[in-house]
Amino acid sequence: MDNRAQNELPVIAVAMGDPSGISPELTARILSEPDLRAAARYVVFGDARLLELGIKDGAADPQVRVVREGDALPLGDRPVFIDLGNHDPADLQRGTATLAGGKAATDNFRHALQFAAAGHADAVFFTPFNKAAMRFAYPGYDDEIRFVRDAIGFEGPASEFNILDKLWNARVTSHIPLSEVAASITQERILRALTLADANLRLAGFNPPRIAVAGINPHAGDGGNFGRDEIETIEPAVKAAKAKGFTVEGPFPSDTVFLRARNGDFDAVLTMYHDQGQIAMKLIGFDSGVTLIGGFPFPICTPAHGTAYEIAGKGVANLGATRAALALAIKMARDGKARAKAAA
Repeated sequence: MDNRAQNELPVIAVAMGDPSGISPELTARILSEPDLRAAARYVVFGDARLLELGIKDGAADPQVRVVREGDALPLGDRPVFIDLGNHDPADLQRGTATLAGGKAATDNFRHALQFAAAGHADAVFFTPFNKAAMRFAYPGYDDEIRFVRDAIGFEGPASEFNILDKLWNARVTSHIPLSEVAASITQERILRALTLADANLRLAGFNPPRIAVAGINPHAGDGGNFGRDEIETIEPAVKAAKAKGFTVEGPFPSDTVFLRARNGDFDAVLTMYHDQGQIAMKLIGFDSGVTLIGGFPFPICTPAHGTAYEIAGKGVANLGATRAALALAIKMARDGKARAKAAA
C-alpha cells in the first residue's frame, strides 16, 4: 500500500486492559490479524513488557514499533506501541484484581482517550478491564462512561450499547441497583435513550434504524394488571419518539421482544435496565458480543466479555468478541472520516 492510501486509513487508539487477565494475550493477537492490520493504523498504549508476555501467551507476532511517550509517531503499516512502562511484570498477579493492574489499565485508557480527544485518532478500542481493579486505582469509577467523561471533560449524553452482528441493545438505566430502576424510568429518559440509540445506529449504517422498546413489568404490564409504567410512562415516550420521526414500536414484553429482534423484525431493542438486555444478548452470542460506548466525539469499542482471570496466561482466549469489537471501531471510524470529508 502506498503512503497516500495508508494515510487515508483511520487511526485507532488501543488501550491494553487489565494485565492480570487475558488482555495482554488479546492485545498481542488482535494486532497480529492481517486483515485488521490492513484496515487501520494503530497507536497502542501500555507496557511493552506486558505485551511481550501476551505475545508468548498467544503465540502472536504483532511486529509493533515501540516508542516512548513524547517520541515521534511513525504511523504506517505497523502498529506503534507507546511504552508507558507502567506495570513491572515482576509485580503481575495473574487471575487477581490488584491496585497495580488497575493503575496500569486506567493509565492506558486515559492516554488513549486523550489522544483521540486531541484529534489524533478516529476511534478508541480497549481490551477488557476488571471493575474491582479499576476502583482500587480510581475510587470514583462507576463504569467506563464516568471514566471517559472525567478523562476528556465531556458532559453530553452517552450510553453503552451491546451489539451482536446486526442486533443492538440500548438501555434507559445502566449501572444502578435494581431497587432504583422503576423510579428512574421517565418519559424524558426514555426519549433521550431513544435519541442516542437512533443517532449511534445511523452512525453504524442503519438508515433508518428500527427500534423496539421493552416494557418493565411482566407481560409489559398486561394492560395495567401488573403495573401501569407501560401505560403512563413508556407508551407516551414511544409516541413522542414517533412524532420526532423515529422508527420505533412498543412497549413489548421483554421475554419475547429479543426473539423478534433476532429474527429480523427490529435492529435494536431498548431495555429499561441493565440485565434485562444483557442476559438476552449474552445468551444469544457471548463469544462475539461487542460493547460500544456511544455519544462521545469518537466511538469507543471493547469486547463485551470480561477479563477471564481463570484462563489468564494459558493462551486459549477466544478472539471472536475482540475481533468483532475492533472491526466495529474501524468501520465507525472509517465512516466518520468519510462523512467529515464529504462535509468539508
